[in-house]
Order: sequence, then C-alpha cells, then structure tokens
Amino acid sequence: MWDTSNDYRLLICEKSVDLFLRTIEGANLRGRWNKRDVRQIARDMIPEIQSMYYSYVEPADLAKMPQIESLKEKAGKIIENFGGEKWYSHFLDMVNKEEKIKLEEAIAKIRFFLDTVLNLDKRLALGPIDDPIVAIDIKVGDIVSAGEHPGADSLLVCNVNIKRVITVVTNDLEVKESNKVAVAMLPPTSFMGITSEGMFLGAGEGVLKNVEGEIGGMPKGIPLEALNEARNFVEDFIKK
Repeated sequence: MWDTSNDYRLLICEKSVDLFLRTIEGANLRGRWNKRDVRQIARDMIPEIQSMYYSYVEPADLAKMPQIESLKEKAGKIIENFGGEKWYSHFLDMVNKEEKIKLEEAIAKIRFFLDTVLNLDKRLALGPIDDPIVAIDIKVGDIVSAGEHPGADSLLVCNVNIKRVITVVTNDLEVKESNKVAVAMLPPTSFMGITSEGMFLGAGEGVLKNVEGEIGGMPKGIPLEALNEARNFVEDFIKK
C-alpha cells in the first residue's frame, strides 16, 4: 500500500496553493479580475489535495481520481478569471518599468502553481517513487540567449526555450546559446532583481550542456548526482 500522506507530489501541490495565495495578496495585479473568487477557488483546492493524502492508493490510481480533474477545472477557472491563456501579458502591460520587475516574480510564482496543479497527474503516473525530485517537472531546454546579470558579474541570465521561453539565472559562466540543458522547474527565486523560473541541472564540471531528449520533454540519461541540488530545494520548500 502506497503511503499517499507522504507523497512528495501531493505535498508540493498543496504548498504551491499556499504560495499562490500569498502571492496574489501581495502582487500588484491590476485590471478586471475578482480577487475574492480567485482566492476561494484556490482555497477549495486544499481539501481535495488532502483527501488524496488519505486515500492510500497507488500513484497510478491517484492520477485517475476525480479530484485530479476537479483541481484542473479550478486551475482553468483561475486562468479564465485572470483573462485567459495570455493572462500574464495583460498584467504586465498595466505597470511601469520599476513595477514590472517585482510583478515578473509574482507571475513566475503563479505559473509555478498552475503548472504544479495541471501536471500533477503526469507526475503521479510515474509510479511509486519516494524521492523529492518527482514532485517537480524536469524539462529539456534550448538556450536562446545568455548574458551577464546586470547586478552580478558572477551570474548569467539565460532565456531558455522549453516550448515556452523562461528565464534561468546560473553561476556557470560557460553556458551559451544553443546549449541543450535540463531545467528543474523549481519555485521561482529572485537574484538581485532577476527572477529565475528554474535551475539548470549539473554535476561535477558545471551545467549539463548536451542533454538528450525533446525540447519541453523529460531529459534522458541524467546522472543521479545532477539531481541532488534540486532535490534539496524541493525538500526545503515543502518544509517552509
């Protein structure tokens, strides 16, 4: 019997709801959207996730539970309330340059929440894996551009195509355009005003730069030690 009460995928899903609720309270999300309704939709996700905690069924069966579809429907309602598929561009268009930097971090956190909920069934379908790393998505990305961080010579800011373009901040100064990388889609972190939406996987000599797999898909043949830092990050996020 699978111990669903300690399944990292469910734990991080609940934590992502909490992150979302805290984010919308403090974010400068202007425009016509109903904060009270969005807040309530997100809160209604929590008992559904918690009911899955105590189901004690195999992950493959968890992925097919009615709560999964209900969570997806609620995520869809939040996106609709925000203005549809391109909701983030609407919010960004309504702020000035100074406000935009802070808002980009909030938008990245909201995206993390939505992706965590919408892809929960795919992660559960991976089976009974008792490892924090299974709680997040890991994607193959192609580096579109890499440039110096405006506030730190020791960091690079990369635009990475994972079937959408995300920003990743790295301390590997050898990373360059066209490198094929593995990106752990961790909760966003701000590095001196630049929000990183994930972390490159690496082992030994820095970031893995020639990863196998389709862009946006799961990488193949990743060394186990390359997962350690992301694994620790997931555990720390769940414990907060």
